[in-house]
Amino acid sequence: MPTHTFPPLVAGNWKMNGLIASLKEVEALKEKLADANPRCDVMLCPPFTLLSRMNKVLGDSGIGLGGQDCHWEPSGAHTGDIAAEMLADIGCTAVIVGHSERRTDHGETDEIVRKKAAAAHRAGLVSIICIGETIDERKAGKTLDVLSTQIAGSLPEGCNAANTVIAYEPVWAIGTGLTPTVEEVAEAHAHIRKELAAQVGGAEEAARVRIQYGGSVKPGNAKELMAVDNVDGALVGGASLTAEDFFGIISAAYL
Repeated sequence: MPTHTFPPLVAGNWKMNGLIASLKEVEALKEKLADANPRCDVMLCPPFTLLSRMNKVLGDSGIGLGGQDCHWEPSGAHTGDIAAEMLADIGCTAVIVGHSERRTDHGETDEIVRKKAAAAHRAGLVSIICIGETIDERKAGKTLDVLSTQIAGSLPEGCNAANTVIAYEPVWAIGTGLTPTVEEVAEAHAHIRKELAAQVGGAEEAARVRIQYGGSVKPGNAKELMAVDNVDGALVGGASLTAEDFFGIISAAYL
């Protein structure tokens, strides 16, 4: 087991969900976490429309705020996009880049993901870089090759444990209710850890990088998944939308 400088990170990706009324769930989560002292960092990544309001609700709760995407340029004629500097300006400390839904729905390549991660670092944000295989790639026995390719192509120069988190999300497990076996998760995360060495300056630094698991994480399976070697937290989708489910994941794994 690697020795980490940083605690595990459980981050909630709200995706394209949430209105102002949804902030009541954030208030409820704050109350549940107030005296809990979990052995992990906690973060919420709402849609852009809620970032400012959520930042005010979070206050000094210790719950981090992250964005769901960013452009690689600091400003310019990019209608509908948002710069990493804008996220930092509004109170974010991290941003998700390369989520499989961005890669699939918007045709984002490893090169684009790498540029976005570099932009996050430029703005002083932690980049949560998502990687993962499709069901066809897994059935073809290409999972580890896909992960190697995505790691090599998606991580910019200067990545280290302080500015980069890797989120392994098998595409076929996202929002489907399906999860890999513990053995499959362990194999993928061990491979990611090994491949990171070439990208972050060696095995010692690679051992410090947090590698989250994501894909249908729920209160009922969180403890088992988070106990797997080289799993350093979770990137949670639908279950992060309610305080009860999100806190259930945190408490099952880290209380």
